[in-house]
Amino acid sequence: MARILTMSSEKNLANLTNLTNLRIALYSDDSSVRSSIITALGRRVSADLPEHRIVEFATGPALRLYLDSKQSVDLFILDGEAVPEGGLGLARQLKDEVFNCPPLLVITGRVQDNWLAAWSKADDAILHPIDPFTLASKVAKLLNDKAEVSA
Repeated sequence: MARILTMSSEKNLANLTNLTNLRIALYSDDSSVRSSIITALGRRVSADLPEHRIVEFATGPALRLYLDSKQSVDLFILDGEAVPEGGLGLARQLKDEVFNCPPLLVITGRVQDNWLAAWSKADDAILHPIDPFTLASKVAKLLNDKAEVSA
């Protein structure tokens, strides 16, 4: 698994130049939601992070198969409104079953669903409809926080 590093020290800066792309796993059954997230994130969410690659999943089993094939992921973005398997349940399963699980960002439908986001053990949450600036800043924060823990 690639390590993500911030530019907070010379060591981190040196390691950052050796990285290729970050990998973000995006789960939603709705192609328009996936498209809006991809558009909002662009190729890079922050100047101090390398470019990222987004791997899309429309079903929970496809995401599990990807993880079972030992593919690395630096961040999960999961749609809590996905059907038939919601991203919140999937988030909880990932946190419970994946060793050193990468950060999880869930998307909920209402403010009242924040308790579900907390139950799912997600690292952060945003609301539908997706605000591109909020999404990009939360993704950058999660990736930077992960880098500080990894360093």
